[in-house]
Amino acid sequence: MAGLKFTLGLLALIVVSIGAEEKEVVKSVYERIQEANRNIVGPPAGLYVVDDIAYDSESERNADPCTSHNCKWEQSGDGMVYVPFIIANHYSSRERSIIERGLQSFHSFSCIRFVPRTRETDYIHIQSLDGCYSYVGRRFSEQTLSLSRQGCVYHHVVQHELLHALGFKHEQCRSDRDQYIQVLLENVIPGWEYAFDKIDTLNQGTSYDYNSVMQYSKFAFSKNNQPTMVAIPDPNVEFGKATEMSQTDITRLNRLYNCR
Repeated sequence: MAGLKFTLGLLALIVVSIGAEEKEVVKSVYERIQEANRNIVGPPAGLYVVDDIAYDSESERNADPCTSHNCKWEQSGDGMVYVPFIIANHYSSRERSIIERGLQSFHSFSCIRFVPRTRETDYIHIQSLDGCYSYVGRRFSEQTLSLSRQGCVYHHVVQHELLHALGFKHEQCRSDRDQYIQVLLENVIPGWEYAFDKIDTLNQGTSYDYNSVMQYSKFAFSKNNQPTMVAIPDPNVEFGKATEMSQTDITRLNRLYNCR
């Protein structure tokens, strides 16, 4: 009996230890993306990538394509928005399952329907390239969405990049962000200040969301382990820790695409 108790006690310790390890490896979207993008050699020819957003050229960087032209995917007669996609065949079955779960998650709370491409001209091509990144909004024709097998295939990262592809920017770049966060540029890595530029975003009548899957953490792009962003008026408010889309993310998506 004593041996059995010892064995059960040891098993309990192992379970607790495993649980603790799992909690330790839970990382924010920002942490996952920056770890995966840290050593990027270079994007494919014809792409200009900054942080996790792809552009056709550097001149596009400071513009929000969804305010300069219609970057929305079209709504069909049945009220659904069908977004064709291809998933490259170099993913493992487990990785493909995570990506498909991220795609299908939109089906449960919006009119967005990611559908396998057949002959459509405009579609998202999900590939394991160098890092995690996506264009913002519909680009017309094939558009790359990179989910590197080395660090990007996580549910919240998949949702984050898909929201970029549907037309959304980072939360900290919202036009009204100065009412909710203070950006501390003195702590930002030189050359990365533009990551905090405000953009004339379409906020869809929603309030700033600290829990958005599009919100980076308070230490994003820090050069000295000091915060680069703090909440206003309470600097102790935590943010940038979402593991999936928030209710505000969902509301904003449904309003942009007129989901009924």
